[in-house]
This record gives sequence, structure tokens and C-alpha cells, in this order.
Amino acid sequence: MLKPDQKLVIHFFEQIVQGTYGKMGHAVLRYSRNPVACAVDFNHKGSTTRDLLDFGPDVPVLGSVAEAADAGGEVLVLGMAPSGGRLPPEMIAEVDKAVAAGMSVINGLHEHLGPRYPELSPGQWIWDIRQEPQDLGIAWARAAGLQNRRALLVGTDMAVGKMTAGLEIWKSALDEGVRADFLATGQVGILVSGKGIPLDAIRVDYACGAVEKMVMEAGDADLAIVEGQGSIVHPGSTSTLPLMRGSCPTHLVLCHRAGMTHLDTVGEPVAVPPLNDIIALYEDIASACGTFARPVTVGIAVNTAHLDADEAARATATIQDETGRLTVDPVRDGAKDLVQALMSD
Repeated sequence: MLKPDQKLVIHFFEQIVQGTYGKMGHAVLRYSRNPVACAVDFNHKGSTTRDLLDFGPDVPVLGSVAEAADAGGEVLVLGMAPSGGRLPPEMIAEVDKAVAAGMSVINGLHEHLGPRYPELSPGQWIWDIRQEPQDLGIAWARAAGLQNRRALLVGTDMAVGKMTAGLEIWKSALDEGVRADFLATGQVGILVSGKGIPLDAIRVDYACGAVEKMVMEAGDADLAIVEGQGSIVHPGSTSTLPLMRGSCPTHLVLCHRAGMTHLDTVGEPVAVPPLNDIIALYEDIASACGTFARPVTVGIAVNTAHLDADEAARATATIQDETGRLTVDPVRDGAKDLVQALMSD
């Protein structure tokens, strides 16, 4: 599988500057410990990633897999998230070219690519991240018996920064000397951290059990940071309850995009409730009328990536004033305050 010195090629197809659709590649640029040889985007050939984005290494944006192979790329990362997780024909053709050029492939989509390439060269591989782990069972609330702190990232919507906030909290916790572990539950977090479970690829009967198994295996960590998925107020999201029941969280961090009044990921208008009401709802569901311990929401991680510095500062201050809760953008401001809140109560 992936070695730490292998050079990555992040293929965005036509979506390098589109945050939601390119989030897999954006996270690799921001957090991967592997070197990145280049990015590929059909519409932005000749630019660099720093010309188009304000984070990560500054690498060339090329127009084809053939150019990426010439640039020393060894592993193709599918960096986009097409609707339904299905690759259109032109994207499959690009993967074909990468495999023919000797590249390995990291695929975080629901559509598995391994069966398409039954014969690979020695050392070449296809990593289809979204595969259900083996030997799963149902959950029994065993995580409630652990003595550590278990922080679950929850959100007002999908794609508001739960994974990013979790990774920033993890990084800050390690910097502060906290024995912390990041428990990935999606394809991006798994790729960045090297472990975890693809929650949306696990059958519903085993989803809680898969989360519980992962949390129990991290029982020695003083702070287990559980990557959130979806949103309790999103009509298409089914992942909140398995995360809560499997992790039995002691703490929550609410993630929200500044200025968002309606869900961004729903075709029909769905209003975002007041943030303190959402927090109360998450805590109520986690505690299940007192069946489980009620978690403490230590603060709000606000996503201000679409705002300039002054606008971001005003938006963060407004949310903190309106909710009376610690509010930070962990990317702009760092997550030290959130870590201190998680470890202090």
C-alpha cells in the first residue's frame, strides 16, 4: 500500500477550485504527509495550486495524466467527489491511462476500481477506500465504560468542515502534549490519517458496531477525536446516530459554515435552526432521555474559508455573542482553545 515517500498526483478533473466537490484533493494538499508531485485539472493547466488555492504545497497544475507521469507522479489520487460517487467515462479513461503508466490509484468513491484492473505490475495497487471492514457486529454501548474523553464532531450540514476541524484539533492536541488519536470515519480522513472506517460503506446494522470497535481500540488515548459525518437536520443524512451510539461521546464540537442560513447541500430550501437549538438537539439525542451520559458541547468550529480576514473575524465574534459559546475557525485561528476546552472540564 501507500508508502510515505511515494509522490502523489491529485486529479481534480475540472473541480480544483470548487470546495465541496474537490474536498478529497484539498484535504490531501492540506494534510498529507506524502510529497505531492502535481495536480491535474483540465481547465487550469499552466497554473500552480497556490495560484488557485491559499493552502498546501505549491505544485504545478497539469492537463493530463501523461504529463503527471512525466513529472514523477507515482500514485493517482482521485481528488473529486462527483454526484453519487460515480465516475463518468472521461474520468475512467484517465484512470486507465494512469494504470497503464504504472501508477497506483487511491479511490475514495463508492464505485470500486479494483475489479477493473485484475492484473497489475509488481508493486502496483488499487486502494478502494470505501470497503466495509470484516468481522463487524452490533454495538453494546461499551464505549461508555471507557475513562477517556471522546469528542465527536457534529454539524449543521454536510461538508461544513467536520473532518478539517477534527484534524486541526488532533494536530493542536499533539502539539500541546495530549495523548490524542484521530478516528477517521470517511475516505478523506482515512487517507490522511492512514486508518479508520468508511462509515457510509458499512451496512446499517453494523454501523454502530464499527464505530464502537474503532473507539474501543483507541481506548488508551486520553482524547479520542471522532470524525463527524452528515448532520442531524439534513434530510438525507443517516450517519449521526451510529456515530453517537458507537462512540458514546463525552464532548461535542459543533461545526458550521459562517453565514449559512439554509442547508447548502439540499435541493429544496431547508432552514438552519438557531445554533443553540441544534446543540441542544444533539445533546438530547446523545443522552437518549438519560440512558447515556449527556455530552458537553465545548464550542463551535466555524468555517470562514469563503470570507476575507476581517469578515471572518466579525462572523466568528457574532456567532460567539449570539450563542455564548467558544467560537473559533480552527484553520485560521488554530484549535488550541478548543483543545483546552476539551481537556479542562
